[in-house]
Amino acid sequence: MAGGNQTNIFEFLLWGLSERPEQQRILFLLFLWMYVVTVAGNLLIVLAIGTDTRLHTPMYFFLASLSCAEILFTSTTVPKALVNIQSQSRSISYAGCMAQLYFFLTFGDMDIFLLATMAYDRYVAICHPLHYTIIMSPWHCTLLVTACWTLTNLVAMTHTFLVFRLSFCSKKVIPDFFCDLGPLMKVSCSDTQVNELVLLFLGGAVILIPFMFILVSYIHIVSAILRVPSAQGRCKAFSTCGSHLAVVALFFGTVIRAYLCPSSSSSDSVEEDTAAAVMYTVVTPLLNPFIYSLRNKDMKGALGRLLRGKVSFLLGQ
Repeated sequence: MAGGNQTNIFEFLLWGLSERPEQQRILFLLFLWMYVVTVAGNLLIVLAIGTDTRLHTPMYFFLASLSCAEILFTSTTVPKALVNIQSQSRSISYAGCMAQLYFFLTFGDMDIFLLATMAYDRYVAICHPLHYTIIMSPWHCTLLVTACWTLTNLVAMTHTFLVFRLSFCSKKVIPDFFCDLGPLMKVSCSDTQVNELVLLFLGGAVILIPFMFILVSYIHIVSAILRVPSAQGRCKAFSTCGSHLAVVALFFGTVIRAYLCPSSSSSDSVEEDTAAAVMYTVVTPLLNPFIYSLRNKDMKGALGRLLRGKVSFLLGQ
């Protein structure tokens, strides 16, 4: 029954990764390596942007915000997965599961809204360059990021409160390595129709509206770039958008596969869902620092100056 007594629910079992004992050590080392590189890479981007005044522009302000969101996003799921692999335990408490769900939705949706905001920034910069400093003023940039955080928290609270209504009759096995909406609804013993409708309409809107906004923005951007008479100018304009487009394609491709494409309960489908979840929760945050730094001359210069400054400081000690 909905809203029933949850006092008997002590834990869920997260059963999304390999069950083979011989693969546990490999999984632990792989996830640990990816997590450390993700946090270090995104943290370096934040520090490089924060310490280099040449990068104090709207584009890099949004990139620093995205890197912070990526650190928090991957920290919501991977540390718990590492603890479970190392301890040979797959359990997570009911309270821990609800907290993980809320923060996972918050930071995951924050990625989506920030990617849309970055597309808008590029649209204004390329299609309306004369008005760029007015439209993307520091006040407006701060307002956009604040709006993103507000919307993501409202969406996450809505989904989490609806999950609180559900009853879980006994210890349940979640076919994933973290608590997510779909798996939780599958293991509930109460009516999930309201949750499913909200996930379909609200979740679909959170994914598809920003995605369509990004597509429309880049249609205008490409149209404007193609009208640039200089080949060098066109290449420079495309290069500023290439990194963002690569991240958008990687992130939205896996998110749409996970949330908007129906899946069956077969073992192959569960494995595909888990693989898609690993892609957007672990692999995409891992690749973002490389995509943005290797394709961006200003970022490479800032990172080089940051690292040389750190080395000089340590040598001076």
